[in-house]
Amino acid sequence: MQQQYPFKDVEQSAQQYWETNQTFAASEQSDKPKYYCLSMFPYPSGRLHMGHVRNYTIGDVLSRFHKMKGFNVMQPMGWDAFGLPAENAAIKNNTAPAAWTYSNIEHMKTQLKQLGLGVDWQREVTTCRPEYYKWEQWLFTELFKKGLIYKKTSTVNWDPVDGTVLANEQVIDGRGWRSGALVEKRDIPQYFMKITAYAEELLNDLDKLDGWPEQVRTMQRNWIGKSYGCEVEFPITGQQGNLKVYTTRPDTLMGATYVAVAAEHALATQAAQNNPALAEFIAECKRGSVAEADVATAEKKGMATGLFVTHPLNGEQLPVWVANYVLANYGEGAVMAVPAHDERDFEFAGKYSLPIKAVIKHAEIDTLPMTEHGVLFDSGEFNGLDFDGASAAIAAALSAKNLGKRRTQYRLRDWGVSRQRYWGCPIPIIHCPSCGEVPVPAEQLPVVLPEDVVMDGVGSPIKKDPGFYETSCPTCGGKATRETDTLDTFFESSWYFARYASFNSNTAMADERANYWLPVDQYVGGIEHAILHLLYARFFNKLMRDVGLLKNDEPFTNLLTQGMVLKDGSKMSKSKGNTVDPQELIDTYGADTARLFMMFAAPPEQSLEWADSGVEGAHRFLRRLWKAVYDHIELGAIGAYTSGELNADLKNLRRQLHLTIEKVADDYGRRHSFNTAISSVMELMNALAKIEGADETTRQVRQEVLQNVALLLSPIVPHICQAVWTELCPGSHILDAGWPTADQSAMVQDSIEYVIQVNGKLRGSISVAKSETKEAIEKLALAQPCVQKYIEENMSVRKVIVVPNKLINVVVG
Repeated sequence: MQQQYPFKDVEQSAQQYWETNQTFAASEQSDKPKYYCLSMFPYPSGRLHMGHVRNYTIGDVLSRFHKMKGFNVMQPMGWDAFGLPAENAAIKNNTAPAAWTYSNIEHMKTQLKQLGLGVDWQREVTTCRPEYYKWEQWLFTELFKKGLIYKKTSTVNWDPVDGTVLANEQVIDGRGWRSGALVEKRDIPQYFMKITAYAEELLNDLDKLDGWPEQVRTMQRNWIGKSYGCEVEFPITGQQGNLKVYTTRPDTLMGATYVAVAAEHALATQAAQNNPALAEFIAECKRGSVAEADVATAEKKGMATGLFVTHPLNGEQLPVWVANYVLANYGEGAVMAVPAHDERDFEFAGKYSLPIKAVIKHAEIDTLPMTEHGVLFDSGEFNGLDFDGASAAIAAALSAKNLGKRRTQYRLRDWGVSRQRYWGCPIPIIHCPSCGEVPVPAEQLPVVLPEDVVMDGVGSPIKKDPGFYETSCPTCGGKATRETDTLDTFFESSWYFARYASFNSNTAMADERANYWLPVDQYVGGIEHAILHLLYARFFNKLMRDVGLLKNDEPFTNLLTQGMVLKDGSKMSKSKGNTVDPQELIDTYGADTARLFMMFAAPPEQSLEWADSGVEGAHRFLRRLWKAVYDHIELGAIGAYTSGELNADLKNLRRQLHLTIEKVADDYGRRHSFNTAISSVMELMNALAKIEGADETTRQVRQEVLQNVALLLSPIVPHICQAVWTELCPGSHILDAGWPTADQSAMVQDSIEYVIQVNGKLRGSISVAKSETKEAIEKLALAQPCVQKYIEENMSVRKVIVVPNKLINVVVG
């Protein structure tokens, strides 16, 4: 054994051993309980960042711990490889997205292996490979046949120069991020998944997810947004038909003073036909972002249409306005405006001098807008009713006139999955002039995306490639064209957890192996994925269940959302210039140091503040561990302590060792508190360092401590622990050792430390044999110098109070 800690050799040797022996290859053929640990897979951006290091180390610690505890563990890894960044990088670097992506995967895979992750690499999936996306194309066609995928016109951000749809984050100050062109809203046909058909189940099943953070469940409940309200119909004055709105506040109906519609609403279009100013305003609205958050913060703008509707209960004429704060794809694309009781309506009414009529009063609020529930006034027959009473009575009155009814609604909208971009999974639909939209038959899948393309930034290459889009109809055999839109990249990450279990199946998206491994026992990933990714994955799990592939209702039993890695108080990012390169860290200190620092610096759920001193401290500790083993081994081989008389110091050390074994198991398994586990082992090493002597018994206890330290730290720093175990226990391997069991007899205390007080003030302490009587404890306490001092000062002992196993209070006076 070298005297100095040769971390590079140690880590290379361990990683080579794991790869040669397929140490972490998972199999369904096992009589052990299964443990499926999954960390959210990375986007192959080119290089690992510290967030990756933290995320995958957490998952690896849990995987290795459970493997030692006797579980049949699967920890897979793959690549979320489609997406817009690859297109952008391809344009910038004059390459094809596929070449850029595969190159990045190779580099990042090397880096992940250098971290020492216990991954089953044979199960690796890459979502841009046809053998992967073939199966989501198959699922798409099955859902299309069932009506769970449909096509409708939807409003998008359109860049007229680049000729492409932009994501909301690509619209900067109303302009395309690349071209700088003014962005337009454009209505185009898109495919939607009917996630709303599962809204109630997605909401109710959150109650089953006890292993999820309550914060995440709350975020999902709010996103699904179940609300109880009322459908209200306003007859359009002077023409046939009604304007329909949905409101969660039917109690405020008598305070409505105007109605507002989205720029895309049919009434707006009708009114603009003979009104050039209104037509120009509508065009301006369509140039804005379609993001809900942007609409909420934008300046409220509007214009009157000249049309009116009739209030369904009081018969008043209310003007119809076009307003930029009304979203076409939310509710009915129209709102009844109650300025006295809604902040947006109040702001809008104030700007355009529209009437404000209060109809709800609150005992503690007398300012407008008053948005809380209260009691109705100035509302005719509904005066004096509270929210529930008024909502029921108004809904009944509307129903009696056939102008409304109660309705439950969800904030959740159907998921638009079409993307007018190239680097994604082709949508498996063929457009036939005779047969309409025809799903590609299963035997013709996959529809392969051409990878050898030229990216010029203007539109999608496959939209210009007749070799891709020209085809024949599977139904009638006539000339037809392929769909050239691709799927939203959330599609791939919504089912990958099931594919890992069936990674090499050529006959099904998921086979019986998925029902062995699923649900995932522990999922690890960032809180930023709490809503969309997790919601879509839950949705896909239910879809796959309902087409007969899976038996489980939910994909992830337990969820750990790790915090961010910060430097100088803010999230690491290239733009802030505060990143730390993991590769540099591994090259300078080793992967075990990186892993130890990441797990020690903060609990996994909290943000971690980067500190160079912390990294150096972690490396120092590993050098100390190495030296302790080296010094011990130099004196010759010896077995671990099993029995025999021990002095008080060795008894205390063994007691601390076995208490640490018990605590660390709880820290890993139940609490996921890796920092306190490390701290306990560090304290144990400090205690070991104070033990002197080279007699056989002392060396046996030292051997026992060092062996167990290697086992306890193995999930976190596996390379060094494997190396020192080989030195401590020649001829055996740490991977065969299993998790240590605490010796209950070693944890029994022979003596108890009592605090000594005189008149309630702390004066000292005393160690007392556990078997001592109360009378003997009192005598021992009175004999202590710290007590005698007060008795000598002409004071007498009035009484001695003994609190068992804690303190002795001598009362003098």
